[in-house]
Amino acid sequence: MNNISAVILAAGAGTRMKSKLPKVLHAVCGKPMVEHIIDAAEEVNVHKSIVVIGHKGEEVKKAIKHRGVDFALQKEQLGTGHAVMQAENFLKDEGVVLLLCGDTPLIKGDTLKALIDFHREGNFQGTILTADFENPKGYGRIVRNEEGNVVKIVEEKDASEQEKRITEINSGMFCYDSKLLKEALKKITNDNQQQEYYITDVIEILRKEGHKVGAFKTEDKAEIMGVNSRVQLTCAEELMRERILIKHMEDGVTIIDSKNTYVEKSVKIGMDTILYPGVILKGNTEIGEDCIIGHNTRIENSIIKNEVQIQSSTIMNSSVDEGCTIGPYAYLRPNSKLGKKVKIGDFVEVKNSIIDDGSKASHLAYVGDAEVGKNVNIGCGVVFVNYDGKNKHKSIVEDNSFVGSNVNLVAPVVVRKGGYVATGSTITKEVPEGALSVARERQKNIAGWVERKGLLKKD
Repeated sequence: MNNISAVILAAGAGTRMKSKLPKVLHAVCGKPMVEHIIDAAEEVNVHKSIVVIGHKGEEVKKAIKHRGVDFALQKEQLGTGHAVMQAENFLKDEGVVLLLCGDTPLIKGDTLKALIDFHREGNFQGTILTADFENPKGYGRIVRNEEGNVVKIVEEKDASEQEKRITEINSGMFCYDSKLLKEALKKITNDNQQQEYYITDVIEILRKEGHKVGAFKTEDKAEIMGVNSRVQLTCAEELMRERILIKHMEDGVTIIDSKNTYVEKSVKIGMDTILYPGVILKGNTEIGEDCIIGHNTRIENSIIKNEVQIQSSTIMNSSVDEGCTIGPYAYLRPNSKLGKKVKIGDFVEVKNSIIDDGSKASHLAYVGDAEVGKNVNIGCGVVFVNYDGKNKHKSIVEDNSFVGSNVNLVAPVVVRKGGYVATGSTITKEVPEGALSVARERQKNIAGWVERKGLLKKD
């Protein structure tokens, strides 16, 4: 199928969205709408995708240039036919062209493949993707003759009363013979109420010239739903989210409450993992097998290995090895790396740090810009003091060390292997291997001080 080109129309302003953001960049399940269409095109192995940009085109271009697509600029929005004309120079004479809409994020690659197969097997020169709608208002209608062959597509604004009663609608997506499409584009006129160049006129041009035109009807009407408003955006989000969750459940993931679980399309989840209500998984996140992701946990762009338990916590741009337990209310900030069977407990914050196998920070600690070795204990209230007001510095705590409660480790500082730091110490110098370090003022009791100050409470 490498002789397939895709032209994706993404030039419209989308005024009904009432937004400063171009319509096609509004996200559905964490990804701009237009990227979902690029994904679907890639699933049928197109050799080239051309995105036609117009309104805030540079913004659209910047957002998706990493996808390796070509761009064609439509300076004036003079209709869909005019938009396709701008992509003409990118199209070869041989092969087929998929014409897609940048605001239909629910279209599936499987449906596009079925459309192409139908087009080729039927020896059609033009094929329309259609669907039956009970209420077709706002859509172009598919006009067929008595034999059931496609005659033309008529836009609602140009349709007669009889034509408006037709329920088979045009999705705005087509499959064309590339050479014939390029020839037909030169014959389109703007002789209509809107004085625009309609790409739908290509179908009538092909038919009148004796070419064979087909219509492939999809049963899943949601796939061709265009998003033109915030309400429709929410509908698309709900349908996409349901589709994503169903796939994960079919692959062996337990989702306790699918209506209150958010998983983006790019997320991978292993078998026998359980997601509890309120879970949010975003970006390039990978969850291993046999994990428990507890309620109200948020994970973004992170790798979680097998048999990890996370309760009500946030993990951002980090990695967690097998058998760890995290939370509740823990926060792993970017570039945190946990080894195997690490425990990060209640109200512990980790940032830009490595914590190696078997170590634990059970509660109320801050570990920032640190390297923590194996089997280290980080006590309650420990603070890795990493910032001097201008620069960040690193602390190192080596294997089998013990850091008592309410300790400040003032970076840069090292606690060598097996070092013990006494509770309440502020450490500013290296702790030697196997040594006990006490860095606090000796306790002094002043008798009678409370009474002399008049602070003694009487019964």
